[in-house]
Amino acid sequence: MPGGVNSPVRAFRSVGGAPLYIKSALGSKMVDADGNEFIDYVGSWGPMILGHADPRVIDAIKRTAENGTSFGANSELEIELAKFVKRLVPSIEMIRMVNSGTEATMSAMRLARAFTGRNKIIKFEGCYHGHGDSFLSKAGSGVATFGLPDSPGVTPTTAADTLNAVYNDLASVQKLVQQNHGEIAAVFIEPVAGNMGCVQARREFLQGLRDLCTAENILLIFDEVMCGFRVARGGAQELYGTDADLTTFGKIIGGGLPVGAYGGRGDIMEMIAPSGPVYQAGTLSGNPLAMTAGIETLRAIDEDTDFFSSLEEKGAHLERGLRDAALEAGVEHQINRVGSMFTVFFTRKEVTDFTSAKMSDTEKFAEYFRHMLQSGIYLPPSQFEACFISVAHTREDLDRTIEAASGAFTTVAKNK
Repeated sequence: MPGGVNSPVRAFRSVGGAPLYIKSALGSKMVDADGNEFIDYVGSWGPMILGHADPRVIDAIKRTAENGTSFGANSELEIELAKFVKRLVPSIEMIRMVNSGTEATMSAMRLARAFTGRNKIIKFEGCYHGHGDSFLSKAGSGVATFGLPDSPGVTPTTAADTLNAVYNDLASVQKLVQQNHGEIAAVFIEPVAGNMGCVQARREFLQGLRDLCTAENILLIFDEVMCGFRVARGGAQELYGTDADLTTFGKIIGGGLPVGAYGGRGDIMEMIAPSGPVYQAGTLSGNPLAMTAGIETLRAIDEDTDFFSSLEEKGAHLERGLRDAALEAGVEHQINRVGSMFTVFFTRKEVTDFTSAKMSDTEKFAEYFRHMLQSGIYLPPSQFEACFISVAHTREDLDRTIEAASGAFTTVAKNK
């Protein structure tokens, strides 16, 4: 396997040391191949909002698997999950299930271009929308300004159709729209970003995007692969009160199994084959195991009226403890948190976009990460990834994490 892994961040390149190989996980804990136990704040990068191996999800998967793992044909489970998502997110009139967040965003982009008859898209520096060619370009001066690809293998012509704006800066979007009038098909945004660390869009910024896109006949596409059903029952659209034309989902709607989906306005989605001319297909799309895990996860969320207030309480407690520990140690820091998503940045400046996120001291983060790992706390092995809390995290877990962080911050402060 290239780099010994099947996804790059797992290799621990930015933090040093040998990556973990996980043997099992239950609730808030994971156990590695050497038998070491860790309190987990990665949660499979977001989907394990109920905790690992939730009994009702596992039981449902087992029952479904006994009737077959994949049919290559329709099943009622697909309809059930589609209805569930549609009820929780009112902007979704039609939805198509796929197998990954990358597949969802690539499909939504193709659909947006077909619907509008335009080729260019706007994205934001620091927002990750999967590894599709058109998304591997970022904002900035010099090379990036001219739309040259960040990743080898992406052609300059493909990258040139991707325009990059500054997160939380509406003027930067307005400028691109003016410079490319009548050429923009869609604006893609993570309303709560997780791949420059946890950074949330300001409410007025999102509403500004909505108004601009409506006025210019541009599709507004929310990438809620990470924040969908995590920051609220209806995702970021419920939290911020702004509807998207199209939305991409993943992670939680598969309950930890491979999944993705994209959906939105019916007049747009009707263009997808076989209803319309935009082709997209997938052998395992809507497979019964992923649909079952997603249904049970959403049911658990929907049935518990205190679900998100409980997560908020956990998140607030952990944030206060981490902040107090960092202040006591005298470590420059910022803690960004939206509900159960959070990131500790090693910088004195408020983090509102990718430029400010990159001001973080990644060496200090690496030292912090290694100390936490030695203390039995598993964090994302990158300064630029969000942490996730699940309902399975107990007060004891959170307090142990705060205690470990106190020692980690002290170590970081001594070595500055």
